[in-house]
Amino acid sequence: MNQFNLQEHSHRRYNPLTGEWVQVSPHRAKRPWQGQEEKVSEVMRPDYDSKCYLCPGNTRANGKQNPKYTDTFSFVNDFAALQPDIPASEVQKDSLFRAKSERGICKVICFSPRHDLTIPEMDLPSIKEVIDLWAQEYEALGKLDYINHVQIFENKGSVMGCSNPHPHGQIWAQESIPYNPKKKGKQLLKYYEKHKKSLLQDYIEKELVKEERILFENEHFVGLVPFWAIWPFEAMIISKRHVTNMLGLSKNERMALSEAYKRLTIMYDNLFEVSFPYSAGIHQAPTDGQLYPEWHFHMAFYPPLLRSATVKKFMVGYEMLANPQRDITPEQAAQALKALSLVHYHNRK
Repeated sequence: MNQFNLQEHSHRRYNPLTGEWVQVSPHRAKRPWQGQEEKVSEVMRPDYDSKCYLCPGNTRANGKQNPKYTDTFSFVNDFAALQPDIPASEVQKDSLFRAKSERGICKVICFSPRHDLTIPEMDLPSIKEVIDLWAQEYEALGKLDYINHVQIFENKGSVMGCSNPHPHGQIWAQESIPYNPKKKGKQLLKYYEKHKKSLLQDYIEKELVKEERILFENEHFVGLVPFWAIWPFEAMIISKRHVTNMLGLSKNERMALSEAYKRLTIMYDNLFEVSFPYSAGIHQAPTDGQLYPEWHFHMAFYPPLLRSATVKKFMVGYEMLANPQRDITPEQAAQALKALSLVHYHNRK
């Protein structure tokens, strides 16, 4: 039998951030696809849409009017999943039927007054304004006595459930530390207590030596496809300096994060020459007043497209019942992304 090859043979990869495994089956990428294909509609949107609930000056669904904002704008979600004013309660009839009230605040973050610009087509100062607003909201919400975790995220594209094309993200701030950040936190703490160093700091240092999954780096951040990636073109942006949350980022580091955010999303759009859908978000220290030296600020990007602009990766069957699985290796994904132009396809002549 031939020597085992990570790029050809089925195998499992361990994720030290979660303690979980992903099944990698690179040979399956060769199979013909006769399944569902997504519709691709490259509609050229106007810079202002009078019917958009998020455009400056417009009236939202609940009758409230947006200010005529000129950069970024945040407001409490009109249809929030979390509520701040509910009675505290815990229902525990027995160990099999447990529930508890969960207070929280959900906010919408409009990235730009422009209806037609997503992150890859915004300029760097405008992207930095988004990052500055994230930091302001993280700090303000985290100071509330009942908010112990602030989750900042962006769903881009209708295939990711985004109901409004105006460039925006969300923040959910709540009493409990949600499952995924808590799971990461346990792994980060275990590593920090053993090595007295951030897991992600050690990880990016080793990745920079290997280079095979690095997409780019600037003075302060590294963009890469993680060794344990689940989604086809999953990526991370990780601060080179060990910073537990975004309040620790300097002005220069925030600008470097803006550059990294723009660069990665241009890669995504250029891959299939479509406004590339994804869910992305920030993982950083909780806001419960405790010290978390093990946490290391990073952004995670989970895009669903697999073979083309029309073929989506589905998490079904084995993925739902056993564990996650992917068909192309992270190294192949990184190679495909690195080979792309850094000029957005809309701007090519």
